[in-house]
Amino acid sequence: MSIRQHKIAVIAGDGIGIEVTASTLEVLRNVQKKVGGFELDFDELDYGSARYKAKGSYTPEGWLDHLRKSDAIFFGAVGDPNVPDHISLWDLILPMRQSFQQYVNVRPSAILPGIPPRITNAGPGDLDWVIVRENTEGEYAGQGGRTHVGTAWETATEVAVFTRRGVERVMRFAFEIAQERPRKLLTVVSKSNAQVS
Repeated sequence: MSIRQHKIAVIAGDGIGIEVTASTLEVLRNVQKKVGGFELDFDELDYGSARYKAKGSYTPEGWLDHLRKSDAIFFGAVGDPNVPDHISLWDLILPMRQSFQQYVNVRPSAILPGIPPRITNAGPGDLDWVIVRENTEGEYAGQGGRTHVGTAWETATEVAVFTRRGVERVMRFAFEIAQERPRKLLTVVSKSNAQVS
């Protein structure tokens, strides 16, 4: 029996990302031993705020080409109170999303038994959502900027890009998830927090 091999680029990032990623890798290593038939080769990378503070960059030169050699990217969480959010967003997160067309961000949200809810008067079963967010278009397209910087007429612009293909693929994904769920409901909302300017 041949053993399937998978090279996984691991970007733990910062804070809770480091903790969650380390625990997940431990689980995956144990699953590999217990189940067998496959081998996971973890390429642990230092693309995070600690690297940025030490070297002035979240990533080394050629980092996207390095990631292309992997079968998958396991990405933790990036962010540090001492580094403005837009730096990690535009230096690491968005170039990765756009280069690999990681156009869907899936965030299941549920109240689980034994975990105190942050919503008052709610318990398990009262909240069970799957949030699907578009990751590469809208404000994430990176088309904004500033002109006449430092003058009295300095101007900031932000252009949200929505292609037919981009909208269709994320909407199709969301509708397919909704069809698999008990209530088969889909709600569309807009959230804008990734402006360049």
